[in-house]
Order: sequence, then structure tokens, then C-alpha cells
Amino acid sequence: MEPTRQQKAVERKETYKQRFEYWRLQHAKIRTDEEIRLRERVVADESLSVRELIRKDQPCKVTSPREYQLELFERAKQQNTIAVLDTGSGKTLIAVLLLRHILDQELEDRLAGQKHRIAFFLVDSVTLVFQQYEFLKVNLDQRIECFCGEMGTDHWAKETWQKHLGQNMIIVCTAEILHQCLMRSFIRMNQINLLIFDEAHHAKKNHPYARIIKDFYITDDDQTKRPRIFGMTASPVDVRSDFGQSAKELEVMLHCQIATTTDPALLRTAVSRPEEIVAVYERLQFPYSTRLCQEMEARYGQMQILSKIFKSAKNVTSELGEWCADQLWLFAMAEKEALKVEKKIEKAFENEPNSRPVEMLDAELHDLREAQAFVKEWAFEEPLIDIPGLSSKVLALRQYLNLIYERPTDARCIVFVKQRYTAQLLGGLFARIGSPHLKLGILIGTCHGDPGDVKVSFKQQMMTLHRFKKGDLNCLFATSVAEEGLDIPDCNLVIRFDLYSTLIQYIQSRGRARHKASKYIHMTEKGNSMHVQAVRDVRQGETVMRQFCESLPADRLLQGNDADLDAALIKERNFRIFVDPVSGAKLTYASSLMVLGHFVSCLGDGSSPPNFIVTAEHGQYTCEVVLPESSPVHAAKGRPSARKAIAKRSAAFEACVLLRQGGHLDENLVSTHHKHLPAMRNAHLALSMNKSSSYDMKVKPSIWQDSRGSIPQSLYMTIIELEFPENLGRPSQPIALLTRTRMPSFPCVLLHLQVNRTSHMIFTSLQDQFYIPGGHLSKLNAFTLRIYKDVFNKTFEVNEAAMSYWFAPIIDGFKSIVASRKPEQLIDWATINYVHATDAWKWDIECPHNELENRYLVDRWDGSRRFWSIKVVPDLKPQDPVPDDAAPHRHMSTIIDYTVSLFSKSRQKAIWRQDQPVIYAHRILHRLNWLDEYTEEEDKVKKNAYVCPEPLTFSALPAGVAAMAYLVPSAVSRIESYLIALETCDLLRLQIRPDLALEAITKDSDNTQEHRQEQLHLQRGMGKNYERLEFIGDCFLKMATSISIFCLSPDNDEYEYHVRRMLLICNKNLFNTAINKKLYEYIRSVGFSREASKLAIYRALLTDQPGETGDKTVADVCEALIGAALLSYNGDMDMAVKAVTALVSSPDHDVTQWEDYYKLYTKPLYQLAPTTAVQSNLASQIEQKMDYRFKYPRLLMSAFVHPSLPSFGGIPCYQRLEFLGDSLLDMACVNFIFHRHPDRDPQWLTEHKMAMVSNKFLAALSVKLGFHKHLRFAGQVVEFQNRDYAMEIKEAEQESKGARDYWTTTKNPPKCLSDMVEAYLGAIFVDSEFDYSEIERFFNNHIRWFFEDMSIYDTFANNHPVTHLHNLLTLSLGCSNYRIMASPIPNAAGTDVDHQVAVVMIHGEVVASGTAASSKNAKVKASEKALENLRGLAPFEFRTTFGCQCTEGDVQGATMEDMGTAI
Repeated sequence: MEPTRQQKAVERKETYKQRFEYWRLQHAKIRTDEEIRLRERVVADESLSVRELIRKDQPCKVTSPREYQLELFERAKQQNTIAVLDTGSGKTLIAVLLLRHILDQELEDRLAGQKHRIAFFLVDSVTLVFQQYEFLKVNLDQRIECFCGEMGTDHWAKETWQKHLGQNMIIVCTAEILHQCLMRSFIRMNQINLLIFDEAHHAKKNHPYARIIKDFYITDDDQTKRPRIFGMTASPVDVRSDFGQSAKELEVMLHCQIATTTDPALLRTAVSRPEEIVAVYERLQFPYSTRLCQEMEARYGQMQILSKIFKSAKNVTSELGEWCADQLWLFAMAEKEALKVEKKIEKAFENEPNSRPVEMLDAELHDLREAQAFVKEWAFEEPLIDIPGLSSKVLALRQYLNLIYERPTDARCIVFVKQRYTAQLLGGLFARIGSPHLKLGILIGTCHGDPGDVKVSFKQQMMTLHRFKKGDLNCLFATSVAEEGLDIPDCNLVIRFDLYSTLIQYIQSRGRARHKASKYIHMTEKGNSMHVQAVRDVRQGETVMRQFCESLPADRLLQGNDADLDAALIKERNFRIFVDPVSGAKLTYASSLMVLGHFVSCLGDGSSPPNFIVTAEHGQYTCEVVLPESSPVHAAKGRPSARKAIAKRSAAFEACVLLRQGGHLDENLVSTHHKHLPAMRNAHLALSMNKSSSYDMKVKPSIWQDSRGSIPQSLYMTIIELEFPENLGRPSQPIALLTRTRMPSFPCVLLHLQVNRTSHMIFTSLQDQFYIPGGHLSKLNAFTLRIYKDVFNKTFEVNEAAMSYWFAPIIDGFKSIVASRKPEQLIDWATINYVHATDAWKWDIECPHNELENRYLVDRWDGSRRFWSIKVVPDLKPQDPVPDDAAPHRHMSTIIDYTVSLFSKSRQKAIWRQDQPVIYAHRILHRLNWLDEYTEEEDKVKKNAYVCPEPLTFSALPAGVAAMAYLVPSAVSRIESYLIALETCDLLRLQIRPDLALEAITKDSDNTQEHRQEQLHLQRGMGKNYERLEFIGDCFLKMATSISIFCLSPDNDEYEYHVRRMLLICNKNLFNTAINKKLYEYIRSVGFSREASKLAIYRALLTDQPGETGDKTVADVCEALIGAALLSYNGDMDMAVKAVTALVSSPDHDVTQWEDYYKLYTKPLYQLAPTTAVQSNLASQIEQKMDYRFKYPRLLMSAFVHPSLPSFGGIPCYQRLEFLGDSLLDMACVNFIFHRHPDRDPQWLTEHKMAMVSNKFLAALSVKLGFHKHLRFAGQVVEFQNRDYAMEIKEAEQESKGARDYWTTTKNPPKCLSDMVEAYLGAIFVDSEFDYSEIERFFNNHIRWFFEDMSIYDTFANNHPVTHLHNLLTLSLGCSNYRIMASPIPNAAGTDVDHQVAVVMIHGEVVASGTAASSKNAKVKASEKALENLRGLAPFEFRTTFGCQCTEGDVQGATMEDMGTAI
């Protein structure tokens, strides 16, 4: 079959997408210095946002250290020291005192001409970087900076580091950053004067703390040049081991002495200790499988990838209870988590040494998706507060939390748990069963990976802590991340839901309970000796630690020295070390994995990480590392080792050496291969037009579901009738829709009844309900079900309570009595009674022929065959041949065969009367969607039929009722769409006309937003789509947010206004609001559904229907709803204002009616200041020209002050007012062109609006109004440009002889002239107390005349590069096979810098490209380049160059087909 035009368009679009994707990936391999600078700038900006968050909780400056702090500071001045003090005792202040001392010495040394040295404050986590930085910044007066890996420091060059090291005296960073700088020789140990190790107990094994000492500190032979070391910890030991030995090892590692205060009483006075309580809960049940887990095991127990979840779920039944165990499955099988599991399965399959058939992978993925669906459909219940629903441990926790949060309180609590999922589960549980005064938060680490594990960013951690400090949260479920270092406010209660594993966990978590009269609760299981021993161990361990620290002699010699450390490093003696002869950069086994991983990441082609292959031989392991194909070194083999981990490091080391020898690593061990920077999606504010997500679309309105379940005593009536029933082509009878709830007034709906014959279907919703006498409801029910059975061949069980609505026939002539009769008196009860009592009208041979006319006939054996009987044909007999004009059927031999639809065997047994008449009838077409146009193809289908009465069923439904019943699915479908649209309005608390509300949420094709493309997969009969409403809604959104931001901050500069407005109106913000409100469920992206309409009766039971909706479409619908709210009230903007507030969801726009804007506005001082004579004179002159009297002449003066004079007599320049006036003018122009041209698409409207708001027109208007004479400015350039343009535009007007477009003929004007007009509009708006009618009056008096005939600006509009390119290709060159496409440049480096690239493709080949920050500007650049390349080509040259064979028919049918818009 020849593909349709629609199919060709879809295939062509897919081909273009594939070719563009290939080109885009190739293009992304180009990296520029500009992109590098952009990347660094963006990363810095992002870090500032985090700093600002921490800065809100800025610590106070500490001016009076305590006695024990001074004691330890004096010791740290003399020797390397590890200060052991409780959490909250002020260890960081000792570090501050030491830093002041060291920096004072450093300044003296620099004055003496010695080389500069710098101090490093090292921490173990990113969170602590910013926290300690803020504390030091407040308490020190020297230059200080902070760094962490999230800033992209891995990619910084040596010059960048040298700049930072030269500019600052203190660096706060994670230890890994300093380790890398030392390793790459960006800095040497002798350039550091002080190393501070926060949480110093981590200095062991291969922790960066330990590696800094092992690899660089002890290797500096000149001990006098080594930096001073100061460590801080609450306990020198964080493992269960011999305390004395472990403490000595820490001293040896850090070359320090452990020290604490000599007077413990001082410490106890400074830091309050909590009351410790051992809470005993009943013994837990043994782990077991819940019913859900059992079902999952039976179905998917063989899946190894789920084994960890099975194990965790069983453990959770014991620790937390059945409800939490089932919730764990819900977390693990969520959509995102299932995708992570899929990726793990695929990766494991790819890495298997012995490849399995791909069918096995498909089967495993299929099982996973089935498991996900199974969990999603599982009926999860609310938690029951008993065992086994909840464990005794959880019930005990609930008891304590309820005691604390029984009433509103300022109390703070932290509940410590071991597992991340435990925190998640408890958070979800107590959100349901906790006290209403319990405000929960979850504080867990940023690492994640297991299915169901929440990804938490550093910023989210900071936000949680910030809210906890403010009191927005009062209870945190936290993992160990809350134990160490974080600045968490004093708590009243700390609960160890899961006991500590080490002494330091105990000390640090207890240190969170620093509030007076606070409590620290150890939760232990009844009869659990391990729990009892754990509590005993930490208490005894703390005593031992205190005794050890306090017994240390103050004058003892330093225990750690090079010899002792050398003994500790004996295991590493055989490890090779590479020192670069040029820079001194040092490569070790420990650092080789990092260096190699960084090199591979810089290849920039999406390369996979290095693959390590370990083999065992003779009791030792040998590893070979295989690098990606694009690597210049493909593989390297390490030396044999007794441990796998060392074997891997050895292989990585050898690879790095080969790379350095080949020049692929530079002298600082940095890759010489540069990866290419990613693109930044319009500063994270734009959404891809191409990105689609799967959202559930509401199929039925909630009103059906909400009203079912009971037998109604009364009903409401909505009458459904045709405006022109004669256009149906046969008699029809109105039908009533009877509902439990009164229906709103619905707009009429256009139905296509026959070719070129239409009629509106009118809905009349009666206000009064009517009561149903006994037995009448069963009759209405029988009538309704008979319609579904006889008309639609659907049989439903009788269940009146489950029905959503009923149908009833309406008597003839009801219109004349509808106002005076009760609703029940309008019902044709005679027909209802007849249908209720009669299954079917009985025919017999004695029946008069005239009674066979105008009947509704049903084929008993073929549900698709229905007939309207016309008359009896006396000349035809049952055995006669079927006439030639009959509609085709599978049996065409005789009329009786034609009538009977039985299969062959049954037909042979059937015996029919040969003397029965033959009826001439019309076969009824299978047409349910009367909302769609009636095509000529449908009209050509044969409808004549010749049938015998005996085999057929004569429906008890009158033919007129049946005829109307066929229209019911279309009527109900549109009613349901209206109801869903109104539900959308209810969701946003808006009142919008139903027709506009439905238009706003209707997306009728895959590419609705592409206004001049052929619509792909068009859903016919859906009515108007959202595109025009989006156009006007977008404009109102811009105006409303501009006014609000201007009012909230009248003294801010224009740039800040733009930034804040962009954050409100950007697609991403609208999209996020829509997602939060689940607005996507209401978008109508699927048209009329035959099945949904036929099953509307009580399969309003139909579930929500999944559908693909573009993310940008969701945002566009938000703007369309604003437009609908605006148009619903004919000039009253209150509802549109309310819509903006609902959809931007920001305190920067929090008003609900127009008059609220002025209430927000606080008059600035310059506006209220006394008016001078000059200002009064200006206002008088303008009043004569503009017929407006300013109450505040200083506002007018501000509108005419050029930015070259930032302040003119205390009056600011016009930029603020221009920002406001720009949006007001936009609204006035859009409102005019929108209503003036109701049939134009948004592309045309936008292009022609550009003429109205262009600098060129507004500058001409400014001169015409004489504004240019009043401009206050500095500099002769502005004066010359304005004078020169004013002369030219006046001459153009004189020579035009009344032409309204004279302004288009001049050169481009100075922008300040157009700015003055917009600023003037802003000024009169503010002066008139936000009276928008003044803006409309200005538009009507001074602008409208120019644009009464928009056709004269077609050429101006067509000068837009995208439109110009379209016209050139289609009209001049006769080509239809082209496309302009845009997409983000692929993310290759893992950062957030974002660009968009666009291409123009002709016959599948890229002819031009452009790159910009937004897809719109990228398309403009690409189109401009394409125009340059094509300009001057004759049609025959074009066809030869591009192989174009497009026909005239292709071009005429392809109005901008596949052409993107840049508007």
C-alpha cells in the first residue's frame, strides 16, 4: 500500500532526527577556551549558591576563648598536637587561635624576604568545607578560600592553582584536593606552614589524611621546613581495638602528641552532658517474608539482582515491621530505581567473560519490568499501630516522639540509624503515624547506589540543616553523616535507634544533645546481651580514653617519628614510586587509580572506565588494565601481588608511567587530551521541545467516581439536542443525561453529521433536581443499558449504585414547556416503560407492512450490523438475488443469505419462512466520533441493504431515540473533557470558561507547538488546541511578573529584575509547578476513544491512560491556562493574576487580584520628593501632547533620563521604568493583534507583533511624539545619533504621503529612543496607580493607527531569518524536504555548562549550523548562515547542488513542513 502523506512525514522526521544526532555527536568533539572559561564561571556561581545557603546561618565571631582552649593552643604552638575534646567543646576555635599565630609569623617571614607559605585546613567531607570556611572567615581577617571536588577542581590547570595559592593565606578543602595538588606538584610540602586535620581519627590506611603524611610529609628530609600539624577529634580511636596501641598509631601517623585539658571540670562546665537513658523494647520477631515478599520470591526469586532487596526486606520485618518491609519494595521498584537496576543488569551482561545469548538478557529485563508492575499494582495499606505491622522497636520510638511532640514545642530531636533506607522508611512512616506537631526531615549522605536509595545532593543536605535550625523541621532521621562535624543546633533529645559501632560514634552522636536538660537514649532489645555489652563497652571505652589522655605527661617527647612511621609503612616498601624529573610530581600506587581515571574521563568520547582483568597464578594476583579504544595506550600489565587491590594499583601505575612516557600525561600528571565541554540548557531554565515523558492522563472526570456507590433519591438533568436535527438525515429525539450532581453549563459542540452538513449539539443543564419515585430508577437503568446493548453491542450487569449516569428520552416539543414544567415531566416515560417491559418488538407474518417502517434493526449474530428500516419492497422475495446497489456482506447469494450472519454449519440447520417480506433498509456506518469531519470517502460507502425481518431483532428503542444514541458517545466524550478541564481549574482554584479551559489543556498532535509544520499523529475532533492561548498567556505572564517584581523591589536595577523574572516565567519553573500539582494528568493528548466512550457507563472505571507528553508542552499548558483565565472575563484581569500566582509558585508573585499590585508598591523616595520647576515644566509640556497629567512629575523625569546619567538630581535613569513599560506595551500589542486576527496561528502573530514592539517603530513613535527633545543624557554621541535619526525619520514621513509603514524605510535607530516610549508607559502606569486602561488609551491613541492593516508588514515579519529561509526554500527554490533542528550539545565532561546547537538540513544533509545559549537563538544563527549559502542560487543550481526533486504538489502541501520555529 502506498504510504500516506502523514506516514511519509513521520518517516522523514525520524530520518532527520537520526542524521542530526550523528552530526551532533561529531560536532560535540570541539572544545574552545571560551567554553572552558564559561565552565569555570558557572561552577563558581553554583558554589556561591551553596555558600549563600550556609551564610544564612553564619556563625558568630568568638572573642573570648575558654581556659582549656587557651591551654591546648599554647601546647599546639610548641609542637604537633592532636586535641581530644568533646563534640561542641570548641576545637575549631583552638584551630583559629593557632592560625592567627602562624599567620602572624608568616607575615613577619614574608617581610624578611622569605618565600610565601600557606595554611591548609583539611576536612573529610564536602559539607564541612563550606561550614568550616564560614567559621574561619568570620573569625580571621586574612584572605581565605575554600575548594571541593564539586567545583571541578580536577580540571584546573597549574596556573589556576598558583593564582589561588598566591592570593590566599588559608585554604579550606577536602584532603583529597591537597593530596592531588601535592601529587601533581602544584604545591610542595615546604610551601605549607600549617596542616589542620579536622576529625583527625580518619588518618589511617589509605585515607587522604594518611597519604598526605606517607607520600609527602615524611619524604621531605629537611624537618625544619615541614609544616606544623594540628589535629582535632572527639576520640583518637574510631575502631574497637586496644586503645593505647591505636592511639599510639595515630600519633605516629600524624607526627603528633595527643592532648586534652588538664582540668576535666573546665570542660564539663563549658559543655553540658545529656542525661543518658537506656530504653528497652520487647524482643524483635525473627526476620520473615511478608505476603508481598512471598509473592515476589515465588515469581522473581531467581533474579540475582534483587537478592539484596529480598534480604533487606526480610530484615526490615524484624527491625521495623511488615509495613516498612513492603514500603521498601515500593522504593526499590519505583520508575527511576528500576531504570538503575536495568542498567546494572545490562552492564553485568556486557562485562561477562563468557557471553550469554541476548535472549537471556531480554528475559531478565522482562522479569524486572514485570516485578516493577507487580509492585506498582499491589494494594498497599496504611500502617497499623501494632505488631507485626510495626516492630516493638518502632512502637517504642513512637512512644518517645509522641511524648516530646504531644503539643507545639521548640524541642529538637535527632534519631540516629545505620542504614539510609531505615531513615527513609521511618520518615515515611512517622509522616503518617506521628504527632501533628512532628515536623520531619531526613539527613543522609550524598552517596547512593542501591535500588530504592534516595539521591541526596550536598545542597539538599544544607537545606535540611537550614530548616532544622530555623525550626521548620524539629526531628531528623539521620545516618552517621549527622554524627561528625556538621554544625547542627543543640538538641533536646538524641535517640540511638540503631546503636553505635564504635566509641567515637557514641561520643559524637551524644555531643548533639548539648541543650540543657537534654536526653540521650540508647535503644536496646530486651534480653539482647550484645546490646547490653555495646552500651557497657562505649561507657568503659570513654573512661579508658579520658584516663589515658589525662594521664599523659605534658612534657613527654613526641611519640611519632620517622623511624616509627617507617616501620608502619613496611608493607609499602615494595611499591614503586615515579617522580617526574621536571616538576617533581609523584605517582604512587595509591594515586595511580585516580590519575588513570582522570585521564580516561578526559578522552571526551563517552569512553567507558578502565577495565581491570585480574588473574591468579601461583598464589599471587596479576592484573592487566585495558583502556578504551580511543586511548593512545591500550593496555598495561602490573606486577604480581598477594592482594587483588594492590595488583590493580600496580597495573594502573604501569599504565600511567606509559602515558607519561608517551607525552599523554604532562609533567604534572595531567592529561594532555582535553575532553569537550557539555552544553548548558539555557542556564537550567529552558526545557527541551523534544524531550517527552510518560505521564498518566485522566480518562474520566473524578465526578463520576465521587458520585457512585449509592442509590440516588434524586437526579439532575442535562438535555442533549441538535440545533439543526434535519442535518442528521433522519428523525431524532433529544436525550437527557441524568446525573447525581448538577452539571455546569457546557458550551455547544459542533458535530459533523454528513458531508458538508453540520449541527451544534446543545447542552441544557437544568437547575432543579427531581425526585425519583420507587421503581423509576430501575426503569431508567434498563433504558440506559438497552442503549448500550442494542446500539453499541455492550452488555453490563445491573448495578444501579455503580452507575455514573443514566439516559432518558425527552418528549417532543419540550422547549415550549421546559420553563414551566418540572424536569421529570420532560421525560418520555411511555418510551421508558415500553423499553423496560419489552425485550424487542415481535414480528410475525401477519404484521402490516407499514409497521416495519422506521424501525431500528439489530443483527442477532453480528454486533457490527445495524439497520434503519425504510419500507417493504413487495417485488422482492427472500430467495431473490441481492440487488447490485446493496452494501457488501460475506453472504451475497440471496436476500435471506444476506440477512443471516451465521457461520456455515449453523446456516445449514436454520430454516426461514419463504413468504416473509423483504425490507429496504440503510446499513448504519461504524461512526462514533461525530466530532471529526465527515469525509467524502465515508459518504461513498454503500449503505443500501435488503433484509428479511425473521432473522433480525427489532429493537424496542424507537428509531429516533437510537439515532440520537449514536451521537451520545461524542456528547459524553466532550462533556467529560469539559469536566476534566474544570477539574484542572479547581486544582488551581480558578474559575475559567469551560471551552477556554478545555482549549488550554488540549494537545492534539505530537508537534502541536510547531505551528507551521505538518501535524504528526493528529488527533482529530479534539477542538482547538492550546497554542493561541499559550501565546496570549505567555504575554500576560511576562507582564504580571514584571509588575510584581517591580513592586517588591522598586529600587533594584534592571538586570536583577530580568533575572528574577526569568526565574518565574521560565519553562522549567512552570514545568516544576505543574509536576508538583500533577497538572500533567489533565492534559488532553489523546483524542476521541471509541472504547472509552462506549464504556463510559460505569467503566468510568477505566484507569488513567499513559501518554507521551513533551516537558515543554506541560509548561506551555500552564501559559495557556493563564491565557484562558484572561479571556474568560473580558477585560477583568483578576482571574489571570490569580492563575499566574498559582502557576509560578513563588513569593515573587503572590497576589490574587489586580488591585493587589498597587498595594505591594512602596513609593521610592525620589518619587515623593518635592517637584522642581524643571520637572513641573516637563510634565506640563507632556500633558499638552499626551493628554495625561502626572501627579508625580519626578516619575516622568525618570522616564527621560538616559543611563549615561545614572542619577539626575537624585532621579534614577529610565531602565527600571523601561523594564515595566516593555511588558505593558507587549500586552497591549498582543491583546490587539490576538483579537483582531482570531484565525492566525501564534507564529504569524509573533512575527507581526515584532513589528509593533520593534526598536525601529518605537523610535519613530518617540520622535513623532517629541520625546526625543526631552532626553537627559551625557555625551555628544547620544545627541548626534538622536538628532541624525530624528531628521531622517521626519523626512521619511513627509515623503511617504500618508503611508503607515514609513518607519520601516529608515536605518536602525538609537535604542534609547524606543526605551523612552517604554519607560514613559511604565511611568504613567505607576503614576495612575496601576491603571492599565491608561496603557490601552495610549495604544489606541498613538499606536493602533499604524497597524490597522497588518498585511503591509508581511515583508517586515518575513525578514525573521527562520521565516525568510522557509519562504526562500518553498517559494523561490521549490523545495519541501528540509528541516531545522536544535538540541543540547552532549554532556561529555560531567559539568553543568550548557549550549544549544542548531542545524539546517536540506535533503538530509547539514548545510549550516549555529550555536547559542538557547535553542531559539541557535536556530536564528543557523538560518542566517543557511541564507548566506543559498542566496543567489538559481532554482536549477539548487536542484543540482542538493539533488532536489521536490514536486510542486509537495511544496504546496508542506507549509513549513518539518521546519522549527525560533519564535
